Amino acid sequence: MALLLTAPTRAQFIAAALAMATVVLASNILVQFPINDWLTWGAITYPVAFLVSELVNRRHGPQQARRVAWVGFAVAVVASLVLAPARIAVASGTAFLLSQWLDIGVFDRLRHGSWWRAPLVATLLAAVLDTAVFWSIAFAGTSDPWVTWALGDLAVKLVLGVALLLPFRLLIGNRAAQLH
Repeated sequence: MALLLTAPTRAQFIAAALAMATVVLASNILVQFPINDWLTWGAITYPVAFLVSELVNRRHGPQQARRVAWVGFAVAVVASLVLAPARIAVASGTAFLLSQWLDIGVFDRLRHGSWWRAPLVATLLAAVLDTAVFWSIAFAGTSDPWVTWALGDLAVKLVLGVALLLPFRLLIGNRAAQLH
């Protein structure tokens, strides 16, 4: 069954891009504040970036999701260069682009299955890639307990990836879920 995807309105696009930029910027700042040796505050906010791109992808298709990711990326990286250390901004930008492209591509390939399969598989795979790239670039060679932070970060991303299925389902509505 072919999907009828529409371009987002200007307001929808701006809202999605601002949401993406806000999540990434907040995460880049919050990753600098450990909760303990296993977790930083950034782990709690970042999984929402996958939710944003998957909602745009479901409603408007992968091309629009990529546009939102690009704009969110540009705004967040510029702001991060001012508000976070350069190593975090560079690591975040690299990990973000790679993981978002993976998330969007996997989601698009699985979009015709059960409503939950595309967001779950795409988020889980992208979370693993994002974690590996970000933590190895941002903290390798430092004395910080970055390996345990990376493991804690990944665990939170995986748990929140499952937990965010409920808001995803509620936000896409019954009709969109039926269309797959």
